[in-house]
Amino acid sequence: MSAPGAEHALRPGREGGAPAPPRPRLVVVAGPTAAGKSALGLRLARRFDGEIVNADSMQVYRHLDVGTAKPGPAERAAVVHHLLDVAEPDEQFNAGRYAELAHAAIADIVRRGRRPFLVGGTGLYLRAVLEGLLAGAGDPAERARLEAEQREAAAEGDPERLHRRLRALDPEEGARIHPRDVKRTVRALELLGAAGRRPSELRREHAFGERRYERLYLVVDPGREALAERIDRRCEAMVAGGLLQELRRLRELGYGPELASMQAIGYRHMQPVLDGLDTLANVLESMKRDTRQYARRQRTWFRGVPDAVWVDPDDWDGIEARVAAFFAADQPAPAVV
Repeated sequence: MSAPGAEHALRPGREGGAPAPPRPRLVVVAGPTAAGKSALGLRLARRFDGEIVNADSMQVYRHLDVGTAKPGPAERAAVVHHLLDVAEPDEQFNAGRYAELAHAAIADIVRRGRRPFLVGGTGLYLRAVLEGLLAGAGDPAERARLEAEQREAAAEGDPERLHRRLRALDPEEGARIHPRDVKRTVRALELLGAAGRRPSELRREHAFGERRYERLYLVVDPGREALAERIDRRCEAMVAGGLLQELRRLRELGYGPELASMQAIGYRHMQPVLDGLDTLANVLESMKRDTRQYARRQRTWFRGVPDAVWVDPDDWDGIEARVAAFFAADQPAPAVV
């Protein structure tokens, strides 16, 4: 077995066989909502002289604080946080733009001799940073056409029409995507049209691309029952902490319910309360239910990460030892006397 870090020396350089420089080491703290990612990331960053790069797709928006469980002034004073409050709620913000900002933040952290911790639960954002986005930029007009065709097919009682087409054109990708997963089916067909090649082929090429970072991918999960309890308490705390008042301020700033950011969990639930169409007690229960369902989807996503290490947020000693070993592997071996 090679010594830790030996893979760096074995990777050929671009010119003359010179060894390539070691890749920056990056700790990912991922997991479902309310699992304890933020608290663990904060503790790890303080312990290992690090800074946090946010990987929550809603915390990038200004003014969305209570409903996104955004780190507050005390947390930001304790550890430097990047990619919080970088977009207005009505801005178009996607994984590609996020990845560009995240790479720049990580490079800056490493340049200053500190350690980056990528913390958040948005799987697509994490993938965009760690693996890049699939080749083929896609075509918004084609996407709109496919979405319209899907709506028409569903209205005619044939919701799997596009998926059958995908299976015929790319059986491997069709087998990977669930027949009722409209979003991914449309995206695959869009990529096929834009790139002129099967998405499964693009995915394989993408998988063999060299990683930009040496990573330790931690998935924080306290267990299903504990997570459900934490979700319920968080939803209650958000309501008690002023989620409805925050939404009212957002409306006053001109951010209406039609915006994508305003359709996030919590904000969309409070809209009918603000409009006098429902009660806070009713929407709180639906908010808890929808958050638990979202957490289940997140857990499913993270199960697909092959090198993920699942950890209990209460196992601090074990997590600390694992992270310490990860960083120690990047240190040069002592000189032989």
